[in-house]
Amino acid sequence: MRKPRALKSFARYHVIARANRREMILLSPEMKDMFLTVIKRSKTKYKFCISNFCVMGNHLHFILQPGEGESLSKIMQWILSVFAIHFNKCHEFSGHVWHDRFWSRILDNIRQFITVFDYIVQNPVKAGIVMNVTDYDYCGIRHMRDAVFDIIDKPGPLIQFAFPQYSFPRML
Repeated sequence: MRKPRALKSFARYHVIARANRREMILLSPEMKDMFLTVIKRSKTKYKFCISNFCVMGNHLHFILQPGEGESLSKIMQWILSVFAIHFNKCHEFSGHVWHDRFWSRILDNIRQFITVFDYIVQNPVKAGIVMNVTDYDYCGIRHMRDAVFDIIDKPGPLIQFAFPQYSFPRML
């Protein structure tokens, strides 16, 4: 029997979803772009904020905060299932795309938030994909630097203070 997911009203969550069999389903730019398009669509269906994200070849990370009355599980179920349907259709596959259910953990304090935010930022660098985090197109830092706020929310003062090295554009 599965352990019940820890949920808390107005909480921020570190969310991870992994591809089935650790396959590199998100390796191509086309699949990453398709995934980002699904996220954009989900934001028209559900109320939630994304403080940071990173889409890697076989997994993804979010810092996600469901809006009032929204369910983390329903948001993630919709995102992952809609992507799986499109992925399977593109490749003429059937069956599971994602390994098990997504993992999530409540970020209880500022220290946890900053630690996870930085962990997500550093993912493509640690994987050897890029040398500089802002060179990776499929992450929140790149979107913040380029002032593209269709997936992520504008960085608040905490993020700007904790991560001055990323030269965020001046936020109004």
